[in-house]
Amino acid sequence: MTNEEDEGELSARYQNALDALSSLITKRSRFVNNNQSHRFRLLFHYLKVLELEDAVSQMKIIHVAGTKGKGSTCTFSESILRNYGLRTGLFTSPHLLDVRERFRLNGIEISQDKFVDYFWCCFHKLKEKTSNEIPMPTYFCFLALLAFKIFTTEQVDVVILEVGLGGRFDATNVVQRPVVCGISSLGYDHMEILGHTLAEIAAEKAGIFKSGVPAFTVPQPNEAMRVLNEKASKLEVNLQVVEPLNKSYRLGLQGEHQYLNASLAVALCSTFLQKIGFEDKNDLIHTNGLPEKFITGLANAYLMGRAMIVPDSELPEEIVFYLDGAHSPESMEACATWFTQQIKQNQERNKKRAEKILLFNCMSVRDPSLLLPRLRSKCVDQGVEFKKAIFVPNVSVYNQVGFCSNVDSRVETMTWQFGLQRIWENMARGEAKSNTGSDSKGKEEEKSFVFSSLPSAVDWLRDNARRSKQVRFQVLVTGSLHLVGDLLRLIRK
Repeated sequence: MTNEEDEGELSARYQNALDALSSLITKRSRFVNNNQSHRFRLLFHYLKVLELEDAVSQMKIIHVAGTKGKGSTCTFSESILRNYGLRTGLFTSPHLLDVRERFRLNGIEISQDKFVDYFWCCFHKLKEKTSNEIPMPTYFCFLALLAFKIFTTEQVDVVILEVGLGGRFDATNVVQRPVVCGISSLGYDHMEILGHTLAEIAAEKAGIFKSGVPAFTVPQPNEAMRVLNEKASKLEVNLQVVEPLNKSYRLGLQGEHQYLNASLAVALCSTFLQKIGFEDKNDLIHTNGLPEKFITGLANAYLMGRAMIVPDSELPEEIVFYLDGAHSPESMEACATWFTQQIKQNQERNKKRAEKILLFNCMSVRDPSLLLPRLRSKCVDQGVEFKKAIFVPNVSVYNQVGFCSNVDSRVETMTWQFGLQRIWENMARGEAKSNTGSDSKGKEEEKSFVFSSLPSAVDWLRDNARRSKQVRFQVLVTGSLHLVGDLLRLIRK
């Protein structure tokens, strides 16, 4: 058999695995919260079926929950510990282009052949034991179980687990004795499941606390901090609050907010190395700053879809995409801060006239009336205004197996996108009224558009760029990680 035939067979086997995985995506399963407890209890049965109980109990784990920044914190942590020569396993979500991104071994996503082997091993074992009382695991539960199978078999030294949603009933919380826990910044997200107050949300996130296991968090709103402290006290958890890292350090992930995530990662890694009895303890005690391996790890961290700058593949000089998968009000502000900083730095280097364009979509479970105003006002406050705004649906319903398939009729009929446009235009009209009589008379009118697909929007951008050779389009793509993934796939073809 030739190499081409081998690759073709592997590709077919991989596609079959993705098809089987997609069968575990249940319609609107994320919104049904009355059976969370039952589904969580089933996880222990699934571990037993896969013969992973003992292996998981012996894993050395860093467990991280939070509303925003938890993926970045996990990424920083993995990079730091890999610099200490530890064999790392990183489980994060969601993915952008391929489900294998969720499983990293020593910083590299798992190969197709390994994924296929581990996938069918777990899938067949679980399928054999299904019944009316015990169904197959749902999509994310299966992925978490698959992560445990991969990391135990690959004999990693440390597993960094990012919570998928919430904490208390999340599939990753089947872990009973992590080495250390972390909670990143808390805010309003997934309220239909986690609760409508910060106190309720904090209580769900604090569900990852385990008796006597040290934990770290970042400064939180008072309402959330009070609940975290109460939960920690009940479990005799030593909960400590970290402050942002000194900005003299270079970070691999861009944006001022990342200094807080980096600080949380530093605390988690320092504690982890001490708890496992790492031999070079003196290296962790530096009065003059961080150890060199921490500095290198923070600088080399990489997370696709967060604060990425990608020139267009066809017109790299005319169109530059600024990609950030922000999808909560707080992360929208952080995204706006990063974007405006990049724009201002670029103005000093580029002589072309720049035109700022927003390319936006968000999932229908989000509230765009909270997202768009935070994004727009932060940009305006920093002196950056969008000339055009474009609203599109996500491209794929089958995004190498993701949750895009669970859209509602509003999105399918474009009603959702026209609603986004109305919110944006109402904000623009409100600003125009408040600026009447000011120096805004000479300003060119802002325009917004709705396109039926992302490819048609990109084609339109390219057509305009070809006609306007003296203008550089700086396009901020945000609101959804799915949108960012779709755009990356499209412009890299």
